[in-house]
Amino acid sequence: MPTNRCRVCDNDFYDDHLLAFSNMPKAAQNMPSKDELTTEVGVDLEVCQCSVCGLVQLSNDPVPYYKEVIRAAAFSSDMKSFRENQFNDLVKDYELQGKKVIEIGCGKGEYLSIMDQMNVKTYGIEFGQESVDHCQENGLSVNKDYIEKEDQVLEDGPFDAFFIMNFFEHIPDLNSTLTSLKKNLTEGGIGIIEVPNFNMIIEKNLFSEFIGDHLFYFTKETLKFVVERNGFEVVECQEIWHNYIISMVIRKKKKLNISHFVDYEKKIKNEINDYIEPFLKDGVAIYGAGHQSLAIMSLAELKGKIKYVVDDATFKQGKFTPATHVPIVSADYLIFDPVGAIIIMAASYSDEVAKKIPKNLDLKISILRDHGLEIFEQGDKNG
Repeated sequence: MPTNRCRVCDNDFYDDHLLAFSNMPKAAQNMPSKDELTTEVGVDLEVCQCSVCGLVQLSNDPVPYYKEVIRAAAFSSDMKSFRENQFNDLVKDYELQGKKVIEIGCGKGEYLSIMDQMNVKTYGIEFGQESVDHCQENGLSVNKDYIEKEDQVLEDGPFDAFFIMNFFEHIPDLNSTLTSLKKNLTEGGIGIIEVPNFNMIIEKNLFSEFIGDHLFYFTKETLKFVVERNGFEVVECQEIWHNYIISMVIRKKKKLNISHFVDYEKKIKNEINDYIEPFLKDGVAIYGAGHQSLAIMSLAELKGKIKYVVDDATFKQGKFTPATHVPIVSADYLIFDPVGAIIIMAASYSDEVAKKIPKNLDLKISILRDHGLEIFEQGDKNG
């Protein structure tokens, strides 16, 4: 059924379509025979734009053969030479030698046969059985398949790279396709996606570019939105082939590794507890009840070890720290209820706070820096 919502982000189209065309060709392929002319009719096309992500797309249903790649003509010698140089650079720049590369929607192997010459292990999927047979007869490793589900597992995977050449704009469910591809890639795997350049179409007034086969009309910005929304990052993007094509290299996003935080947490915890140990009898205070100091008090297990927390914000005074339940007081407590040591945890305000501590107080002062505790004598920060 036609849609009135964005196929990618599921938000509404703008109320008014951008363009409407009547009696347009149903599709760019599968021309009617003479016997079919009495029943063959055109279709109406509506060109719409998502009101949120801005992606331009048709509201129409996809063409009946949308799962198949049909390339009507053989490559020109210029195009073949261009692809050979492009694929060779891709393999070299991203160190794909000897690795597994798959083309999604490989047709009769027009592009796959070129990639197959680049010292990589090539695979392809194609839905059209005639095209699959043609590829296999010519020695290409191609399976009959089409990505429809996010959890779809591709035969022969996982792959180190994929490429989709002027087929992406035909696919109704881009989210499922990209999510599945991400799951079928090795860590850090890359992909190259090429689509017609809608910016060029606008610039050259190419109203004849709208056809039922192409559900989407991408600019660099909207293509970037789609791939990033589905777990990829853009590595490079350029306009190629007389600016007619957007060529985008993307990489599977890696899960962030911040396990080193655990080691740093242990370091800070040990430093703080070693520092306060000699002063527990006389009492230890913390200056600052911000979110970092509150977290550190919990992580360093300071509950029951800190006499009070000083903070200049009056709305915090008289309350207690969450989780550790230490009273929050004004700076006056340092005078009439003294402690033996204080740790300043006031982030970028720590040096300013240190200068506010009265010089005549007999206590050990430290500041929690990014690298750990900085310990000094009282007079060092107030001279």
